[in-house]
Amino acid sequence: MIWKRKLRDETAEPIGSDQVDPDLSDTLPDNQTAPAPTVIDGTPGASGEVWRRAAAEPGPMLPRFMASAFDDVETDLANESARRRLALRDALGASQPVIARESFAGRREAMSALINAVEEQRVHVVIYGERGIGKTSLAHVFAETAREARYLVIYGSCGTAANFSDMFRSVCARVPRIYHNSVLPNSAEAEKGDTFEVMLPEGQYGARELADVMAGVVGTRVLVILDEYDRVVDVNFRREVAELIKNLSDRAARVQLIITGVALNLDELIGYAPSIRRNITGLPMRPMNSVEVKELLRLGERAAEIRYDAAALAMITQMAGGSPYLVRLLGHQAGLLAMNDNRSVVGDADARVAVERVIAEWQASLPRRVQANLARDEARVHWGLLVAAARAGSSADGWFTVDDVYAEMGGVHSPLAIERDLKLFVNTVDLLERREGPGDPHFRFGYPGVASLLMMSAAMARLAA
Repeated sequence: MIWKRKLRDETAEPIGSDQVDPDLSDTLPDNQTAPAPTVIDGTPGASGEVWRRAAAEPGPMLPRFMASAFDDVETDLANESARRRLALRDALGASQPVIARESFAGRREAMSALINAVEEQRVHVVIYGERGIGKTSLAHVFAETAREARYLVIYGSCGTAANFSDMFRSVCARVPRIYHNSVLPNSAEAEKGDTFEVMLPEGQYGARELADVMAGVVGTRVLVILDEYDRVVDVNFRREVAELIKNLSDRAARVQLIITGVALNLDELIGYAPSIRRNITGLPMRPMNSVEVKELLRLGERAAEIRYDAAALAMITQMAGGSPYLVRLLGHQAGLLAMNDNRSVVGDADARVAVERVIAEWQASLPRRVQANLARDEARVHWGLLVAAARAGSSADGWFTVDDVYAEMGGVHSPLAIERDLKLFVNTVDLLERREGPGDPHFRFGYPGVASLLMMSAAMARLAA
């Protein structure tokens, strides 16, 4: 059962058998009668006039946006509170990746390593880690930094239908042809404003043909960012990218690839390719430590002129588990709660309610089938096993083994008992997936978000106890 308590902003309970409905006169005591309904016309006495006066008076103003679509605070709402709330949203909003350096914090070492790999080692970089750990944000902020250094940066987001020829044709369409060594600055080709796209073969092509074109880059350096590479399902796409990396490196081309994706290690993202290992470097994204969490929340403090006290900071750090996404989400929610009460200090109570809201929202967003399975007796009985499985599956791809769960449970139960109970949640209670292969069977939660929900609920239950 997911741990929760009534939030302080919930509305009153619906009318039940022990409450009086003023619209039903037969629920009133015998010595009372329901008031006669007021009518508009023909009502004796003053009741009609009272109704007309009430109808003429304006009611409460409906809620309005605090700012316009231009991000300007509206004139009649231009007050300090609105400005600070919008500033907190801009600093700690978790719905989108960070794209500007002023909203980026806590990843100095990763940024330094990425710049070093590109600038000094001249290698291709693979950024990998679990979902929500900040890979895309790092790529965006790195792109901004590289453009300031006059690099030509081209960003592309991969999808399940990604096609090698189409993806890199769009990349080449953004590289001016004047940067090719076959074009003179004052030639007719340069004045036409063509791009590298016109130099590609018609129709489908491969890594070798693309490398022939990209090897001619002069006068600049080109960085191609392939974000969400883990979503690519086309094996040929991945094979061609690996071949492209080898060809570009062999020719010392002024083009480098930055690949990001959800993965546990380098091989999961690019495959086992010994021929290109010396041409790439892996950059794992680690969970944020407490110092980095504090640095990230400081963005909200400066923007909204608030302060997270030590208890709130500890709560958010513990519940976020090193995820920048959760740090921002919890920090934003807790900050708004304090500002709603006209307080500038965010305390432990604000952080707790923020966690409760996130848990409630996550649970409500799950499919009804998943919610029902979490509420079943089997889930209640094996609650500790599910939480241990959630911790064991906190790696990038979510898969875990019986031995992983055994380690998380401290050896309290035997591996055979653990495997038997895990199978229960594959077959009888549809919460886990099972994958057979070499070695032990692997399991993972079948729906995203369930593992995080279980871990946060367990942590809140421990605090409540």
